[in-house]
Amino acid sequence: MALPYEWQLRVNKIKVFFHRFFGGNEEAPRPKMCPACGTLVGVSATRCHECGTSLTFSLAAAGRGVSGLFSGRAPATTVLLIVNFLMFAVTLVSSLQRGTSLGLMATMDGEVLYRLGASSPVAIFYDHQWFRLVTAMFLHFDILHIAFNMWVLWDIGPIIEEVYGSARYLFLYTITGIAGFLLSALRGHNAVGASTALMGLIGIMLAITTKRGGAAMKAERSRLILWIVIIFAWGMASGLNVDNWGHFGGVASGFALGRIFADRQPTPGNEMKRAYALGWLAAVIILVSFAFMIWHVRDGLS
Repeated sequence: MALPYEWQLRVNKIKVFFHRFFGGNEEAPRPKMCPACGTLVGVSATRCHECGTSLTFSLAAAGRGVSGLFSGRAPATTVLLIVNFLMFAVTLVSSLQRGTSLGLMATMDGEVLYRLGASSPVAIFYDHQWFRLVTAMFLHFDILHIAFNMWVLWDIGPIIEEVYGSARYLFLYTITGIAGFLLSALRGHNAVGASTALMGLIGIMLAITTKRGGAAMKAERSRLILWIVIIFAWGMASGLNVDNWGHFGGVASGFALGRIFADRQPTPGNEMKRAYALGWLAAVIILVSFAFMIWHVRDGLS
């Protein structure tokens, strides 16, 4: 039976004293911190005495471990940026190998985009390739397409991530992106790009401004609405292949989720556990979707 935390501290102090007195210089074990609620627990504890979280393995501990690999202001946003640029590099190399001549405004090879998981109504609804609703978020037509989308992601992603925490942010990003491509596919569009999820983040920001009062929030809400109107107007008037249905699905789902989720960091305990569970759910959805995409590429090449 483990000693109470206070007594463990006393015993450790006595051990350190005698260890140093007899010439030892190794650092004594230190108390642990629960990854879910932040409570200090004993050095030999295997479970938090406050919230019951396992200290040997838990979603919260695993989540913090992954975040530590990408330490900084916005680790989830950083990972999303890296994956987007890696997928663009793969698309670029594959397009060049197929003989596509690429300039600043030239689009990637359509067959390559399809093989790498572009959204396609026929493939999704008739061949049941649902992974495309996810993988399409990480594909882009050309350099300007990815440059603009990644600039927007780096501009507003850290804001949302700071409000909701990295785990819930990744969940919101993934779900709004899926919702955007689902509506786009239902309307018969073939599409790629991170803009469905980015519009989801804008919808979340709009929802936040409706739940918070004050002149600053009102002004921010007006700017967001103007931004959304400009994006849709540009999509209709530019003559480019802009997927406004995907944008609408993203912003609508983002607004709905923004109204549901509390616009703050999850509190320690059960809420923190649920947040990490949602984050890992999103991560699994992304990883499984990429696994199906890789299987599809290999199957298509065989």
